[in-house]
Amino acid sequence: MMNDNQNQSATSGKMPRRAFIGLGAAAVAAVAFRLQHHPEPVEAKDTTPKPIRIVQFSDAGQRQGVTEVQTIIKTDAEWKALLPSDSYNITRRAGTEYPYSGKYWNLHEKGIYHCICCDTAAFSSETKFESGTGWPSFWQAIAKENVRETSDTSLGAERTAVSCARCDAHLGHVFDDGPRPTGLRYCMNSVALKFTKTA
Repeated sequence: MMNDNQNQSATSGKMPRRAFIGLGAAAVAAVAFRLQHHPEPVEAKDTTPKPIRIVQFSDAGQRQGVTEVQTIIKTDAEWKALLPSDSYNITRRAGTEYPYSGKYWNLHEKGIYHCICCDTAAFSSETKFESGTGWPSFWQAIAKENVRETSDTSLGAERTAVSCARCDAHLGHVFDDGPRPTGLRYCMNSVALKFTKTA
């Protein structure tokens, strides 16, 4: 009788532990889901505009030189009012569009890809390649001054996020599995970009 009670006590002690582990796993899954579908707003690093240097390009895609411009800072509400909802969720909340869902992953026309938030030139069709990932991919940015790279650990792994240098819009991520000559793959979100066709 004593042994049976001890066994029942031991057994009943296992159930809460299993439930606790199950709840912990569910919480981790919920956090991962939230990060993917409801990420936090991209907070501006500064509250007042500051001068930065970016490279300007003509409508024909020709480099026109480095120029000084002011950073663009808006409130989250202002960005939300200005952007389509999918572009807002990606650029201002650091989301990611589904692969093969964007309009630029399979675009092969010649032109320039601009930041959808502030029209800063970000990538050129000259460096675009077919990565097989379902996102528009480039082996380099159009100018290193025009994009900013930062560490991103939001999914529990070290990645490098790519944002617009002028307005801090989240554009995508860069990986080191791209083709020559850089070996990089700038994996961008179509809804973060605006394509301008060149001759």
